[in-house]
Amino acid sequence: LFEVGVPVLGICFGMQLMAFCCQGEVERKSQREDGQFVVKVDTKNALFSEMHEEQTVLLTHGDSVASLGEGWNVIGLSGNLITAICCEQKNLYGVQFHPEVDLTENGTHVFQNFLFKISGLKGTYTMSDRRTKAIEFIKSKVQDKKVLVLVSGGVDSAVCAVLLKEALGSDKVIPLHINNGFMRKDESNKVFIALSNVGLNLINCDACNYFYNSTTEIQVKGTDKKIITKPLCQTINPEEKRKIIGDAFMKIAQQEIDKLGLKADDVYLAQGTLRPDIIESGSPDVSSTAHTIKTHHNDTFLVRELRATGRVVEPLSDYHKDEVRKLGKSLGLPDAIVMRQPFPGPGLAVRIICASEPFIDDTYEDTNQFLNTLVTLPPEGDQKNEKLSLLESSIQQNLKEYEKPVLQELRSKNQIHASLVPIKTVGVQGDGRSYNYLCGLSSKESPNWDHLFMLARLIPRLKHNINRVVYIFNHTPVPLKTVTPTTMTPEVILMLQEVDDIVTEILTSSGCLTKLSQVPVVLFPVTFDVPGATHSVAIRTIITNDFMTGRPAVPDVDLPLKILEEVIEKIHKATPKIGRVVYDLTTKPPATTEWE
Repeated sequence: LFEVGVPVLGICFGMQLMAFCCQGEVERKSQREDGQFVVKVDTKNALFSEMHEEQTVLLTHGDSVASLGEGWNVIGLSGNLITAICCEQKNLYGVQFHPEVDLTENGTHVFQNFLFKISGLKGTYTMSDRRTKAIEFIKSKVQDKKVLVLVSGGVDSAVCAVLLKEALGSDKVIPLHINNGFMRKDESNKVFIALSNVGLNLINCDACNYFYNSTTEIQVKGTDKKIITKPLCQTINPEEKRKIIGDAFMKIAQQEIDKLGLKADDVYLAQGTLRPDIIESGSPDVSSTAHTIKTHHNDTFLVRELRATGRVVEPLSDYHKDEVRKLGKSLGLPDAIVMRQPFPGPGLAVRIICASEPFIDDTYEDTNQFLNTLVTLPPEGDQKNEKLSLLESSIQQNLKEYEKPVLQELRSKNQIHASLVPIKTVGVQGDGRSYNYLCGLSSKESPNWDHLFMLARLIPRLKHNINRVVYIFNHTPVPLKTVTPTTMTPEVILMLQEVDDIVTEILTSSGCLTKLSQVPVVLFPVTFDVPGATHSVAIRTIITNDFMTGRPAVPDVDLPLKILEEVIEKIHKATPKIGRVVYDLTTKPPATTEWE
């Protein structure tokens, strides 16, 4: 590949592979980078032409390029770590960061430089070309058969259904909406009305009880053995929840095919699966060695079996969310559907954190001590001890120069308390899934949001057993060591539906919702020792275009703080069993959008 004479751009592991294959060295460093960083690039190099020397980028790596072979040069640095390389003679370029995502603020410029200035290409491909190709793909795949399309009401499945209708005609498309019991308040009715208005004759199937009691077969890791899960209503493991729900969707779809008197061999299953869904599921369609970040309900083992037999149609599987929205507009879908906030297929089931006991492992006490050290001024004189000195030394060694004065200012205020919350949430650290601690920050006074967001970037980088950081409204300095045993009972589901409805209603009426890409509301089994409480809720705002990465909305910048305070006040008044409301401060990565 590197000797055929064509321009090549290696990204992340691709850069490391380039260096390794061209007599360079790659090694595991004591320092890893997960999240947004400011790097310095050589603007005289064609790859960074007409760009500023300092660039904010997304880095997710533990291994680093340590040295380069003959003819190669370093053209980018993150502190003392190599972050961009090139061999201009062979038109080979590599970047450790990810230019394809929103968190690399000028990633599009990097691609433009590589494609147009280095490779000499022209940007003539359009969305209408992609639409034509998608329609041709559907026609050639389906031919004279019918297609059952699962429609959740989200933009992906809606665009998929309308695209199928355009390609095949409405008589060959069977749109099916399955109410799995984990929809938002009155969601199924709203979906039915919205999609009927664009000419889809939706079949509305109420399968709440079926899902609630469903089980599935899963493979025991590292063996050929398979076991049956507990019913969904008793299941705690998030991966098992997703697999049960995904397989239940497939089984209900088959039942509906039977009701319509159709033969299974004469019907295709269509889904609005996007590229990120397949990537995060570690699908073999993307890579045989990819890590599973989370199993998407539309990429379970059963779906993969159907895919292998050629009975699944996924015309959007090469698309990202922003591209689907452009396609939807070109198909004539209204903004009410095209700009609709994404809602996971499993629904609120993956926004209820279930637990039977607190998550407290052998790192709990040491990690809490580290967190206390991080937000506290180092002791002086006789108060010093060897352990605290080692912790402080480790912190300082892993700070970027521009972070040091911010941490010093934060510590000098002595306002912030940090501690672990004894539950696990899903994240993505490096290129693999993590299932790690949640860290809670609280403040004695009104918080400095810049300080909080800096800690949210810093903590998962310094402590890899933490992948998510939240701000707890109302100061909470107590150690947290208990949870409320939780499964998906009707009472728990209803509690989250009520809170989710409050958040959605206030953000919609204030005009704030359209400025946010997604706002999951999560119920988790921690009371923060509030009398009478059983659970707390998290508000997870995400701003993104590509939905592969994202950042939280900054209060009083992207989202008025007074609106957030109104939401919190109404939640506590309407749902007295909610102990605290927390605000998710974490970018994606190291946290995923959803908590499960």
